[in-house]
Amino acid sequence: MTNNLQNLTNLDIARAKSINSEFHTLFIDDRGERKTLVSAEEKTYKITPKYRVFRVYISSFSEIKKGLHAVFNELRKANPNDELELRINSGGGYVREGQQFFNVMLEKFSGRTTAYLDNVGYSMGALLFCMAEKRVIYPYSDLMFHDYAHFVVGKGGNVKSRVKHSSRTMKQFFHDIVVRQDFLTEAEFKEMLLGKDFWMNAKEMCQRGIATDVMINGKTITAKAFLKLLKRKKKTAKKRMEKENALLSKPKTVEKKSVQKKVKK
Repeated sequence: MTNNLQNLTNLDIARAKSINSEFHTLFIDDRGERKTLVSAEEKTYKITPKYRVFRVYISSFSEIKKGLHAVFNELRKANPNDELELRINSGGGYVREGQQFFNVMLEKFSGRTTAYLDNVGYSMGALLFCMAEKRVIYPYSDLMFHDYAHFVVGKGGNVKSRVKHSSRTMKQFFHDIVVRQDFLTEAEFKEMLLGKDFWMNAKEMCQRGIATDVMINGKTITAKAFLKLLKRKKKTAKKRMEKENALLSKPKTVEKKSVQKKVKK
């Protein structure tokens, strides 16, 4: 009976620290005081007070219900030391919804946001990943940029002005996120507006600076270190292949049997 009550209590605590919307889930973790060594000789430390980590699991940006209101409301309760962690596995969705996340990041978590590409970020999912200061990927993470899709219903004149306005604002928003940070060149951005999709694997994300870090075997290494690791692996694989080819191309030696001549007596 005691164990059952304890389990119920733990479950209630877990529920109290998580908020679900239709496609996203927010968890809140309490973290203790942090003590970071500044100088070993002077024995000085930097003390970071207690803080919270707001962890949001991101799926489709296609909310219809009002559950997302509760998520944003809780995020806006963040204190100056609190951090935001985004776990993105998204095929995209409504840009306006993604912009709401961007707004709360600027408002409450500026300089304290980490995004994990776990495992894909397409369309709006890719843009949200690029909004974070620290961007962590995995060896098989996948990302894609493309132009937005748009539909408007209404009177002819209203539709025309609405499309013109949306095109201008969306273009500027996309440009600020991906071009100003040098994730795409101006030429590539123009190609994207004309309909080209840009697909990127872990290596290219590191090369372009989209990823700042890579998670490998439970440890985070920098994007530069990951590229060096890939280069070493490629070099090792090349040497192994050359060695195997050399063995295959080496002519086989045939042992000659010694023939004993019969000596007549």
